[in-house]
Amino acid sequence: MTDTNQKQLGSILWGIADQLRGAMNADDFRDYMLSFLFLRYLSDNYETAAKKELGRDYPDTHDDTHPVPLALWYANNPDDIAAFEKQMRRKTHYVIQPPHLWNSIANLARTQNDELLNTLQTGFKYIEEESFESTFQGLFSEINLASDKLGRTYADRNAKLCTIIQKIAEGLNEFSTDIDALGDAYEYLIGQFAAGSGKKAGEFYTPQQISDILSAIVTLDSQEPKTGSKQRLESVLDFACGSGSLLLNVRKRLKNAGGTIGKIYGQEKNITTYNLARMNMLLHGVKDSEFEIYHGDTLTNDWDILRELNPAKQPAFDAIVANPPFSYRWTPTPALGDDLRFKNHGLAPKSAADFAFLLHGFHFLKDEGVMAIILPHGVLFRGGAEQRIRTKLLKDGHIDTVIGLPANLFYSTGIPVCILVLKRCKKPDDLLFINAAEQFEKGKRQNQLKPEHITKIIETYQHRKEEPRYSRRVEMAEIEKNDFNLNISRYISTALPEEEIDLAATHDALTEIEREINTATAKHNEFLKELGIPLLP
Repeated sequence: MTDTNQKQLGSILWGIADQLRGAMNADDFRDYMLSFLFLRYLSDNYETAAKKELGRDYPDTHDDTHPVPLALWYANNPDDIAAFEKQMRRKTHYVIQPPHLWNSIANLARTQNDELLNTLQTGFKYIEEESFESTFQGLFSEINLASDKLGRTYADRNAKLCTIIQKIAEGLNEFSTDIDALGDAYEYLIGQFAAGSGKKAGEFYTPQQISDILSAIVTLDSQEPKTGSKQRLESVLDFACGSGSLLLNVRKRLKNAGGTIGKIYGQEKNITTYNLARMNMLLHGVKDSEFEIYHGDTLTNDWDILRELNPAKQPAFDAIVANPPFSYRWTPTPALGDDLRFKNHGLAPKSAADFAFLLHGFHFLKDEGVMAIILPHGVLFRGGAEQRIRTKLLKDGHIDTVIGLPANLFYSTGIPVCILVLKRCKKPDDLLFINAAEQFEKGKRQNQLKPEHITKIIETYQHRKEEPRYSRRVEMAEIEKNDFNLNISRYISTALPEEEIDLAATHDALTEIEREINTATAKHNEFLKELGIPLLP
């Protein structure tokens, strides 16, 4: 499917969402809309696999009683169903029974069947309980089909769902043969819902333009391939992954460059967003064996695979990307002071967990790995505990690059942010500063980084180029003189030099202007004299 058609599908679905949600807020309706789109994806994928599994036995037709071909096979082969589902669970890692497939659900919606709601509830539960546990368990737990927001009575809610699903089905009809497009449509809708969610958008969405920069940074640097081999990242982590868009961007960029990723890891505290991330991975063709998303608190580090106390056995990642909550208030316990993540640097203050998030990620970074994290500008210059952490990181040579971005890029906040690039074993002795804060296109609601702005940032980072009022490589001695303050304005001046004035040329220009004034006045007085009007002095 072309980019134009992908955008068209996204626009069609967003138009449906905007039209049908009525008084329901964008966050609530998002969960219904995206879950139905996900069910469509699962169904298409499952039916394709079933057709391959059954071969010639797969029915080539359907009827009003059995709206999907697989339903006919179930009706005609009741004794073989258990074995078939066991095989499908092994191959696709999930099971959908015929009444719960998208085309069956869409048929119920089209005919305004009063069993649609109950069928959906049963179908969602069956998928969760009869599928690959770690990926599908609780996947639809936040989709409340009994919510009063859909309607006060069962009949009202059922009618509302019929309308929503019927419209989605109609919108998808012309794209029915292209499963890949659903992933892009899903991503487009996440962005559109984020635009209408205000501050809540920060919980699940990193703007695509910023995601592109972080993805480029970690894929440019991580594990440079040997001559003739393809670049490969064994593991990538986002410890505040939201809907998973940033991780998918890393995967897409590496894949487009001919490279591969071994496994994707994400962690997310919000249960609804955690479910969105798992759906997003599957919708983009990431197999459930190729990713692991964990629901839990990053700061308390309750993910078992990261809690190995022996440093030699702890997991480490080739690339880490993150857009954690800005200046998040937390309550560090005394025990965290001995936590291996913070022991060598100290604890971030209660008022801002920015460095706590950074140190968490950095602790799990491989020696040759790269970490790119989005943070508020305050981390560059705030004092106290943050200054001590910043100083330690700088003295140990772990901060590689500081990139200042324009204000008002996020839906959730208007403040300017920065990207910190960290490495355990960075090669250059200096620190690269990039001031991209003034290069953007102003928008009605958010500012935008155009492709040329993004390309300039990436190329400047990649080649460590210096440019007046934009980028500069700074020796550590100068940073130390500034008490390890990383405020970009201390190192890159954006002031334009005063233009030199040629006094002789200016005098000649003024003389010429005065001559022109005298000539014009004389001519004007001639007209006044003819009219008998007093002359100008």
